[in-house]
Formats: sequence, C-alpha cells, structure tokens
Amino acid sequence: MKKILIVTTIAGFLPQFEMNDVEILQSLGYEVHYASNFDVTVYSFDASSLKKKGIILHQTDIVKSPLGIVNNNKAIKQIKKIIDEENIDIVHCHNPMGGADGRVAARLSKKRPFVIYTAHGFHFYKGAPLKNWLIYYPIEKILSRWTDAIITINEEDYERALKFPTGKKNGVYRIHGVGVNSERFKADPEKRKAMRKELNIPDDAFHIVTAAELNDNKNQTVVIEAIKNIARDDVYYSLCGEGPNENSLKELIEKYGLSDRVRLLGYRTDIEDVLQSADCFAFPSKREGLGIAAVEALLTGVPLIASDNRGTREYAIDGKNGFVCDAGSVSDFEEAITKMLDNKDIRDKMTSYARESAAEFCLGEVGKVMRKVYEDANNYVLEKQGKE
Repeated sequence: MKKILIVTTIAGFLPQFEMNDVEILQSLGYEVHYASNFDVTVYSFDASSLKKKGIILHQTDIVKSPLGIVNNNKAIKQIKKIIDEENIDIVHCHNPMGGADGRVAARLSKKRPFVIYTAHGFHFYKGAPLKNWLIYYPIEKILSRWTDAIITINEEDYERALKFPTGKKNGVYRIHGVGVNSERFKADPEKRKAMRKELNIPDDAFHIVTAAELNDNKNQTVVIEAIKNIARDDVYYSLCGEGPNENSLKELIEKYGLSDRVRLLGYRTDIEDVLQSADCFAFPSKREGLGIAAVEALLTGVPLIASDNRGTREYAIDGKNGFVCDAGSVSDFEEAITKMLDNKDIRDKMTSYARESAAEFCLGEVGKVMRKVYEDANNYVLEKQGKE
C-alpha cells in the first residue's frame, strides 16, 4: 500500500486543520501516518478518533523552538526511522520546525520520499525584523532544495517561493488557507439571542469577538486600549483563546475597570456559536500568514476590524467587509469600532458582503488545489514504483 507521513509540531494541528487532506489522500489509496509531539496540544486532540479514521500515530520529540536542538535532533532521527521502517512514499510537513525536521529526515532516509512543505506564513516577509531574514530566509532557501512541492497560503509568500530552487519543476502551489467548512460557519439568527444570553451580553450591546492565542503577536491589548478610550458601557469584548499573555491581559482589563465587559473565555470548541453573538470580529495581529479565524468570522457574516498585514490583505477589504487598521495604532481601532458601532447601515452592508468575500477560502475550493498537489505527488510515486 502507498503511504504518506504527515509531520507537524503541534499534535492537534492535523485534526484541527488537515482532515479534509486526509480524506483526499485516503481516496487516492494512501495509508496515512501522523508524526507529532502528542504532548504539545494547543488545539483539542483525541488520539482514539484519529485511529478510528485509520490514521497511524507516531510520537516524536519535536518542539516549536529552533533552540530546542536536542529535542529536534531526536525528532529528525525518529522521523527518519519512521520513513525507512514504514516505507513512506510521501512526506508532508507543516509548521516551521515540522518543515525543517521532516525535510532533513526525508533527505537522510534511504527511501528518499516525495517531500511536500506547507508554509503557513514564512517568518521572513516585507517589514519583518532583520534577524528573521538573516536566520530563516537562508534556512528556507537551503531546505527548499530538498522539497518537491511548496504550498503557500498568501500571495507574498507564493511569489517568494517561486524563486526558491525546489526539487521539482513547477513545485510551488498556492491555497487560500487550510479551508473552512462553510456549513459549520454560517449565520444562524436563531442562535444569536441564545449565545448572548449564555455569554451575558445584553441584546442592545455592541459585541466584539476575537479568537486567537493570547500572545504578543496577536496584539489583543490594542483593542482593549481602544475600548477603554471609547468609554461606552454598551461595548463588550470577548477573547477566545489561551496563551502566555493571559495574566497580563487580566491585569490590564482590571486596571481599566473593564472586567464587567471585557472577558477572557478561554479555549472554545464552539467558536462557530460564539461568532453568532458578535457584531464584529477584531483581528489585530502584527503578523499573520493568513489568519483562518478571521475567515471563519466572515463566513458567519461577521464584519472585521483587522490590522494590515500580508495575511489579512488576502481577504480584508477596507470599507466593504470591515475596516483595516495599523496594528500599532490604538486610535485606528478606536475609530473603526466607533464607526461600526454608530453606523448600523454600514455594518449591515458589511455583514451582507462578508460571506461572499470569503467564498474562495471554503473547503471545496482549497480541496481542488490540494487534490492537484497530491495527484502530482502520486504520479511521482507511481513512476518511481514502476522503475523499481
């Protein structure tokens, strides 16, 4: 049987984002293996459900930080062993360290499988710190020589990847994110009142929602600062997610006396329901490869207040499906919130256009490209097997 190994740094990444790819691969006759560090679960993860779907799991010591040299060296050896012992035909790597460890392991293996790397946002981009260019750019350029197909999720990364020396001609593809289930994320007016009651949001309040890890890059403080400046009792803000900034955000919220209206909801598995309660979705990240949470909001009919970065430029259209702000400007976010709050007609027009503007990010559209990627890889595998 033909076999593929999917490699990620975070264990929950595959069930959260890659199950549609698994279905495509299984339809092409592949046995799917999954290597990750199952002790690192940023996203909810149920090993038994994956096994029931025929996915074979392999524990590795891979860690997110490139400074975790000991762990990542172990992971390379572990992944190489999986490739050789399981006779893997294709390796598909995700996340920066998953991409690095997986590609090095594939290069060192006896099998020399077809290698795919999905770049969920290069760390080097226009406006990135110089150290990112000095460290990550040369590494990616070297690793691209050991890569048969690079998949990118935004235009800037796609144009850059075209210049890399991939191991296979025409081996660069672009997808609009990992694909969002448009049936799961769609407006449901009947749920709005119920969710507002559950979250204790008054019917006539203006409710802002954010879904993201609580860290410096996601930049939630700029929205909290803007709400403090607006100083209106009818503006509520719900932050969904966990992360290292949880305590500092709590302290900031308490400092500004906003605890009754700005809440940390923790990690939510029902974000599609939480979005029903929202009047807008705030996405203030300093950097995004794409930002699938914002796309989910748009498909639910929720307009955006988003920062300007290479990811949000893929879908955020200023004045049409939301407002675009400078990530470092509290006044920009303050003005955007006030405009949306005080102009229901503008908000209604944005709501009407939101879902349409995100159509190309749905599973069906992304799946067409991913099927092409896997079919191209499969042709390579069949040709190689024929020669053997």
